[in-house]
Amino acid sequence: MAEILYEDIRKSFGGVEVIKGLSLRIHDGEFFTFVGPSGCGKSTILNITAGLENATGGVISFDGRPVNDLSPGDRDVAMVFQSYALYPHLAVYENLAFPLKMKKERRDIIDREVRRVARLLGIDGFLKRRPRELSGGQRQRVALGRAIIRKPRVFLMDEPLSNLDARLRVEMRAELKRLHHELKITTIYVTHDQAEAMSLSDRIAVIHEGEIQQCGTPQEIYMKPVNTMVAGFMGSPPMNFLPAQLKSRSPVQVDCSGVLISAVTERVPEHDDVTIGIRPEDLTVLSRKTEGSVEVVLSIIESAGSFNWVDLRWGDSMIKGTSSAEEPLEPGGRGFVTIPEDRVMLFDRGTGRRI
Repeated sequence: MAEILYEDIRKSFGGVEVIKGLSLRIHDGEFFTFVGPSGCGKSTILNITAGLENATGGVISFDGRPVNDLSPGDRDVAMVFQSYALYPHLAVYENLAFPLKMKKERRDIIDREVRRVARLLGIDGFLKRRPRELSGGQRQRVALGRAIIRKPRVFLMDEPLSNLDARLRVEMRAELKRLHHELKITTIYVTHDQAEAMSLSDRIAVIHEGEIQQCGTPQEIYMKPVNTMVAGFMGSPPMNFLPAQLKSRSPVQVDCSGVLISAVTERVPEHDDVTIGIRPEDLTVLSRKTEGSVEVVLSIIESAGSFNWVDLRWGDSMIKGTSSAEEPLEPGGRGFVTIPEDRVMLFDRGTGRRI
């Protein structure tokens, strides 16, 4: 296992800087995830960590030892790729055994380790099969096994579940969490799927255009996003944003489409133009008016089984909320929502920073 320290890491391609001064410490044994939209630089960070790309500037250290000049093999890391990267002409047994054969381990040790890892991952019944004879989930388990069998200091995982269907992704998330709990190997995970990041990670760094927007626990990032980029990216469906005008600074109150809303803020707003953010799961849509509720126009109602997602128009804004599956709502009809003031977030409209 290893503690990893990034000190002002920079990376440019053809004069374009894609990583802009990354400084971060990943703790020994931590499951750490870089998450962000496609093209934000998260896979480049992983490749620099592995030694597959050289940093343009800065220092990366494992347990206090700089590794910038070490080859990928000398860094003692194991990568799990989106494409599995299995040898198609080798059976599962040989795929698992390959890293140990490269280290010239004894045959009895190889056999013992292959069978131990296969049992750990539930693939001991497939050791004689070729990759083409396996399902996507089974192939991903083989790819994980080939990384585990090396007993590396660091696991690096580049969107390893993106090729799986929705049910298998959920199963493999639980498998990865269990494996990390058992093996306690420092793991750096890269994904654009914020649900994966939330469910797997000890900590998350949200990346946008090569810079860390926020780093913290899943709960911190979800409940206290630092700006509209993080707030809009972390959550599915994404947070609703509506323009509002500041009416009072003490207490903080804003006018949103004619509705006066009180908001809890960490500091006094500097500007009158603000944005309020409300997560869809915090907006309950009813067919009847209740005290303090706001009338809205219903647009689209999507069943999610035990509840519905409801697209609605409030003033000039289209937003999303939820309703009970039994609530008698119709597209084009009226609905009513109550604004949960304790769940409203306030952002500076110019900078996007949470107030």
